[in-house]
Amino acid sequence: MSYAFESAALDAELLDRIGRWHRNGHEMSEADFDDLALRLLSYQLDYDRPYARYCGSLGVTRSSLPDTWRRIPAVPSEAFKDATLVTFDPSRAALAFQTSGTSGGAGGRHYMETRELYDAALTAAFDRFVLSDRARLRYLNAVPNPAERPQSSLGYMMAVVAGARGDGQTGWYVRGEALLFEAFVADARAAAQECRAVCLTATTFALANLLDELERRRITIAFAPGSRIVETGGFKGRARIVTRSDLYERACAAFGITPADVISEYGMTELSSQYYDAPSSRGEPETRRKVSPSWLRSRVVGPNGEDVPKGTVGALVHVDLANRSSCIAIATADLGVAFDDGLVLLGRDSGASLRGCSLDAETLRPR
Repeated sequence: MSYAFESAALDAELLDRIGRWHRNGHEMSEADFDDLALRLLSYQLDYDRPYARYCGSLGVTRSSLPDTWRRIPAVPSEAFKDATLVTFDPSRAALAFQTSGTSGGAGGRHYMETRELYDAALTAAFDRFVLSDRARLRYLNAVPNPAERPQSSLGYMMAVVAGARGDGQTGWYVRGEALLFEAFVADARAAAQECRAVCLTATTFALANLLDELERRRITIAFAPGSRIVETGGFKGRARIVTRSDLYERACAAFGITPADVISEYGMTELSSQYYDAPSSRGEPETRRKVSPSWLRSRVVGPNGEDVPKGTVGALVHVDLANRSSCIAIATADLGVAFDDGLVLLGRDSGASLRGCSLDAETLRPR
């Protein structure tokens, strides 16, 4: 079998799985997830040379595969800085996103061979967890504009969502290290006057800085009914710590919404899929459960890399089947606790380098 044939067959199967979950909520069983994850591992051992070498150093080869997705070797997210983790020639990449790196170091790149899997995965999850009412919203994005920063996975995601699900008017309020406050206020007020429901998407620090300036100027804007905020995570900055409880309380006061209208997304540039707050747990911001689409699963592990019992703090390891052309298993320094109804995120391991989308926005200042 040729590389092209294998890749196309896997993509078709993955798109079918995503489509079935998107249309009717069809969940993959543990056995189905195991089967597809291990076939993807075998494929990546054939074509992703850096990953194959890493797996080989751990005793995992084509002739010695694990028997469950939970034993698939996970590369540290930092590995994307040191190696080109791809199954194909990266010069042919349809998408190339820059990872955030650390507060003092360079990032890496996550290359994808096609757009189809990434677009299908992000749209399906956003529809389920943010747009379950099928609302056609106006998108106000305090995230990088992909027209100016095409390497931003978050900007790309929101451009896809706004193009597919928006009302035709989309605002972008980050330029370089500047927050375009006046433009945001003008657009938000216009939407309110038109009774147009909006979706404000912002990194944590962009939202915090936006609220700082609104409060300084004593401005409130009553969003139309049906509006919501998508907050994209990252609470540990180089100089400032923001709690969700405080942030959401301030956002509700500024925009006339309720805490249930604020939805937190958790993702990584190294992944193709995202987690969101479970609709049933949008009460106390600090203990909300994160849930994922069917093709994305996580382990919570201890220092020895073994799974810890539910209810126990550990580091998160993600297995994302939509990462077909890169690496499906990623180990992070993000801490969390698994429960039967989802994950509770606890931030970064204090010994890990600071990173995340929020670092891109921490230095934003209104102008």
